[in-house]
Amino acid sequence: MEKIPQDNPMPFNRKLLESESFSFECHPGTDCFTRCCRDADMYLYPYDIIRLKSRLALSSEQFLEQHTTTAFRDNPYFPSVMLKMSDKEDKSCPFLSSDGCRVYEDRPFSCRAYPLERAVSRVADGNRTKEMYFIVRHSHCHGHQETHRWTVAEWLEDQQIKDYNEINDRWVEIDTLFRHNPWGSEGPENPKLKMAFMACFNVDRLRTFIMESSFLDRFDVTPSKIDKQRESDTDLLKFGFDWVEFFLTGKGPLKIKS
Repeated sequence: MEKIPQDNPMPFNRKLLESESFSFECHPGTDCFTRCCRDADMYLYPYDIIRLKSRLALSSEQFLEQHTTTAFRDNPYFPSVMLKMSDKEDKSCPFLSSDGCRVYEDRPFSCRAYPLERAVSRVADGNRTKEMYFIVRHSHCHGHQETHRWTVAEWLEDQQIKDYNEINDRWVEIDTLFRHNPWGSEGPENPKLKMAFMACFNVDRLRTFIMESSFLDRFDVTPSKIDKQRESDTDLLKFGFDWVEFFLTGKGPLKIKS
């Protein structure tokens, strides 16, 4: 089973959802409103960073420096990127205002998906994924006491999670490669780790690397793909995943020129 981690700042209960619906709503009228936006231990995934840095009009480098920390967490061979809380006494999210979240439309996956937690696994033929959803109840959250009921499909549509799931599925595949210690005895000092981190979390630097080095002389990339990578951070991120798969395994869609 491969699972996209969910931040876990307080004790909670988790229940597998199948066909049943669940009750939940988060709005300024709930007495716990924005409690989850304080002192949070939150993972950021590659697509989260693309959405947030674009929203804030920052480069990848600026966003990583100003708003994240890195640490070896659940994967001992590749650093996780965590959202940096503010220096205020309550350690609030840097994007929290008196009116709520000021980056709400581009909020990270963990904020967006809650109270659902998603697990994905490969089925026997290896080409399809099976997904399951759990309802997660943190003790600080009173949104579960609201009366609005949702099916999983309704929640995913309402929270606009489809694009996140698509890219996070590919990220899980790449993260799984890292979990087999592809760096060998060099460990974190292996230059390949630094290149992989760039490809996954710093698309602006990746774009410069691809466009201004001999990369395109060595790899078979169509002009239409090059144009997309110049214009679209999302397309570039997907390409970065392909490149990581290639230089770690020699496999995947990316090919060397004949």
